[in-house]
Amino acid sequence: MLKLAARRFPECATVWRALHWAKHPADKINRSLGRGASKVSTLSSADGGHTPLAAFSGKRILLLQGPVGPFFWRLSRDLRLLNATVFKINFNGGDWFFYPRHSHAYKGGIEKWPDYLRKALENWKIDTVILYGDCRPIHDAAFSLQDEFGVEIYTFEEGYIRPNYVTFEKGRTNAFSKLPRNAIHYLNSADENIPPESAVGYSFRYLVLWGGLYHVAAALLAPVFPCRTYHRGIGVPELVPQLRSVWRKLFYAWKERNILNILTSSRSGKYFLVPLQVNVDSQVRRHSDFARGGRNGIEGFISHVMESFARNAPKDTCLIFKHHPMDRGYHDYSALINKLKKRHQLNGRVEYVHDLHLPTLINNARGVVVINSTVGFSAVMHGKPVKTCGNALYDIAGLTAPVSLDRFWRQAGDFLPHKELVSRYRKAVISRTQINGNFYKSFSNTPLKCGLNWLDVIPVRDCKENTATISHEDGMREKRKTPKSPPGGENAGAVSRFDIL
Repeated sequence: MLKLAARRFPECATVWRALHWAKHPADKINRSLGRGASKVSTLSSADGGHTPLAAFSGKRILLLQGPVGPFFWRLSRDLRLLNATVFKINFNGGDWFFYPRHSHAYKGGIEKWPDYLRKALENWKIDTVILYGDCRPIHDAAFSLQDEFGVEIYTFEEGYIRPNYVTFEKGRTNAFSKLPRNAIHYLNSADENIPPESAVGYSFRYLVLWGGLYHVAAALLAPVFPCRTYHRGIGVPELVPQLRSVWRKLFYAWKERNILNILTSSRSGKYFLVPLQVNVDSQVRRHSDFARGGRNGIEGFISHVMESFARNAPKDTCLIFKHHPMDRGYHDYSALINKLKKRHQLNGRVEYVHDLHLPTLINNARGVVVINSTVGFSAVMHGKPVKTCGNALYDIAGLTAPVSLDRFWRQAGDFLPHKELVSRYRKAVISRTQINGNFYKSFSNTPLKCGLNWLDVIPVRDCKENTATISHEDGMREKRKTPKSPPGGENAGAVSRFDIL
């Protein structure tokens, strides 16, 4: 049925391909390259400084948790074609669903994970770790063991520049990034050339699809993975906010249908935009003070902004809070904002919106206030004054306002971004840390299985892979060159259906 539906619906086709690849990886490779092929697939080489894919040739790579969906499975196929030996550890049923073969299931708790990881790094002689999201608790353990084992760690993250890029950095990302925070550095450096940017297109439906499958699989396989290691809610309970999000999207589309016209006409240039972040965002928890000292995360940020606005902003300006679309089903700050409007006598000067077109909101704003969201840099690229209230990668004098929030309300116009600095900084960020593409929707015009335009010269070798040589005799049988024994330890024993290494 799924195969038939795939002919009609693109989403079903994507699911079908992901499941088929998981079942017959070598067969797909053989058909695409030809058995025994030895070629060089040449992509336009970028002069940028991000790590080329070919740098992982011959490495022993451990993949930890990736973005929801088949991205890490597809990436592993590219890595194996580069002679890399690839290992994967799954932490829940969602991880396993998208990476069922040549993987190992960790079934212990978070407290025993560092010891388990230490044994894995030692027994498998890992020299490279690749992960998604450097601030997840399971990934913190990898960084804590980095010096002990001399491994290199590379982090994927959502793009610093949206929507057509993903982030890939050696080490940590965001405020932990090693990118310089000095305007002079970028102004004095040679102007960096970047390749043409291909548009990703609409990818949200794929994220919803992969996320739904991930949580269903996590719920069904919960008995196999009894301990919680995920950084947020997982399984069936997550389906409730997802359904609530769909309802709220429809409701607010109707309720807010006339607001954008008002903001782009009579209120254009008279409001400050405050894009909110996801409540559990590591950017908020790790890189700001709003998750510390009882400041209560996003709620504390809203209170801080409204109090400062009431005391310092010109009386003819208003404040527009925009809810984050990924947090729509989890939190609603209407009651808090209404309470603070009464407390600070801001009735008629504060609006709380959800799904209005963000670029239009930015273009018509007098200024933008964020904690450290990438929306802040989007606003910088739109030429708008931006005030960051947390530790942001792009918080550099000349890009953002180096003054207090109290002063920003009245002096925003004095801190327009420096155009030359914006251009050079953007090019440097793309050249050094960004890859054109998307985790959830693949480009069709790239030879890479991961679907990214990872510009490089990629040697395509014979499809015999280091982790497993696939034989078609009597079905799919595996000859392993990697160690057969998983790391020991309580709750870490093998389960043959889920522990394939």
